[in-house]
Amino acid sequence: MVERNGPSGGGLCNKPSDPLCCVSVNKIFDSVRDKDCLEDLRVYLCDIAQEVIDRATAIRTLAIDVIDTAIHVEPVPFNKGYFQVTIRFYFCITLECCICGGRTQIIKGLAAFDKKCILFGSEKNVSVFTSDPNNDGFCPCPRELKCEPQSTLPSVVVEVAPPIGLDTRIVERCHCCCNRCMTVDAIPDRVRDNFDGNFIDDVGTNVVLVTLGIFSVVRVERPVQLLIPACHYCIPEKDSTPCESGDPCSVFGNMPFPLSEFFPAAESPAANERGERGGCCKDNRENRDNR
Repeated sequence: MVERNGPSGGGLCNKPSDPLCCVSVNKIFDSVRDKDCLEDLRVYLCDIAQEVIDRATAIRTLAIDVIDTAIHVEPVPFNKGYFQVTIRFYFCITLECCICGGRTQIIKGLAAFDKKCILFGSEKNVSVFTSDPNNDGFCPCPRELKCEPQSTLPSVVVEVAPPIGLDTRIVERCHCCCNRCMTVDAIPDRVRDNFDGNFIDDVGTNVVLVTLGIFSVVRVERPVQLLIPACHYCIPEKDSTPCESGDPCSVFGNMPFPLSEFFPAAESPAANERGERGGCCKDNRENRDNR
């Protein structure tokens, strides 16, 4: 029995005449969620940014963005169906530096962190081939072939919330005890293209260290085929309303007034889920009842 929800109304698809539909979807075999505190990550700088850091008297973090990840999956020995997932996060750190004369200058740096976890991904000992619209087989492009069986690895999906900057400081290079997981030569080209200049290492007098907090979800998926009851095709039932470019005030007049932007909610989301009502109105009602 499958519940149907949509703009056309609710209902239950439990009729014997409901057709069955075979679909191919990605099934989640295992997943984890983590809250990690990444302490004293080394910020890799380009040559121009390093000159600014060497003259800076104060520093703070303006923004932190996850620009890329490198995911590696390999089977765990003597544990069939389990895989070790290694994830390298690449962070773009935007820094504001205070230099002499009361001036500030904004620079960008790169930080990285390696995360490992072991997840269950089941086994699938078959060879999977799919058609390629760009290589239809009439005049195919040559590709590398190997005469050896290869295990079919599951797909790993990583979701990460915007990182939180907890601490940023400048230390002397000789006193640096930072968390380093890579060298400058190991930075991929797709990551280098996001920065201006050439990354340098062991140059300059100062080093920037940052402490980050990240929330992440890692899941292991495999394509499977499922047989499910089908209520109906997902046919759009609403018509698009064209915007009248000749009368912009008419379009603006149909927009609702954003009350929530002017009057913030006085109740917490947790209280709304429990059905509790709070705020000054509740206190006034209680005072009247006590009288």
